[in-house]
Amino acid sequence: MNHAIRMYQTGGPEVLRWEATELGDPEPGQVRLRHTAIGVNFIDTYHRSGLYPLPLPATPGLEGAGVIEAVGAGVADLAIGDRVAYVGGPPGGYAQARLVAADRVVRLPEDIGDRQAASMMLRGLTVQYLFRRTFRLQPGQTILFHAAAGGVGLIACQWARALGVTMIGTVSSDAKAELARAHGCAHTIVYTRENFVERVKELTQGRGVPVVYDSVGRDTFPGSLDCLQSLGMFVSYGNASGPVPPFDMLLLAQKGSLFATRPTLMHYTGRREDLNLMASELFALVASGKIHVEPRHTYALADAAEAQRDLEGRRTTGSVILLP
Repeated sequence: MNHAIRMYQTGGPEVLRWEATELGDPEPGQVRLRHTAIGVNFIDTYHRSGLYPLPLPATPGLEGAGVIEAVGAGVADLAIGDRVAYVGGPPGGYAQARLVAADRVVRLPEDIGDRQAASMMLRGLTVQYLFRRTFRLQPGQTILFHAAAGGVGLIACQWARALGVTMIGTVSSDAKAELARAHGCAHTIVYTRENFVERVKELTQGRGVPVVYDSVGRDTFPGSLDCLQSLGMFVSYGNASGPVPPFDMLLLAQKGSLFATRPTLMHYTGRREDLNLMASELFALVASGKIHVEPRHTYALADAAEAQRDLEGRRTTGSVILLP
């Protein structure tokens, strides 16, 4: 019998239930995956709360790693026993096993562990598209990255260092500042006692930065815009504190003919060839030692509500995974 986390209504972590479920054979174009590790991400809390609505009942979870135990018709490049990881597609990852579209799955190299993969597929590929495609960073640039000690942030710290980019990161505590610096963040701002706009201006001698990567949302807007140089880009890719409020587009002109974008990983990985290329770059950096990824917090799958509660309460740093 398969077990999974199910939700029948939106709300707080208490709506997540541990239940027995039926799981059939894969349909054409699908594989059945037995999870060995499952990633926990902020987007899972958005699905649970209803910020990003799902048809109910639903099982959250957008990434995981494991072993293929059945293959549907038409799947030619994957086989039973393959170690794989996936990201995206419809949610359903908080389960001992699940069906997943084969074009969302990538094979894991021997030097990438299952727990590593579940810790970095969504987070690492997010950094890949942010740094390599949304705003392609160049050596010598200085950037602002909010939530630098989070799961995405710690990978971003290392990737920025590997690219020769100076990263200014915001964090909520001295302990998180130390953690971000240990991972390659050049300058940290403890936003609970420092004005991040003033500190960015100070650190850049008043010039500001060409790009701000912001997953916080409401609490850091419009301050993020005030950190940008003229013609700079505001990249809003998350809403940890709530969505960015509606604003007049003239604000972008008034603050320096700025650009603003709201990208999502699912669009950047929509084509399988893009997913494979992005994953290959991430895996190569991890294998080379330039990026080190391990889960910093692990929970039993049945304790998914506790994991989300800690994530939302900012009691976690780095990656969080569930173990079936």
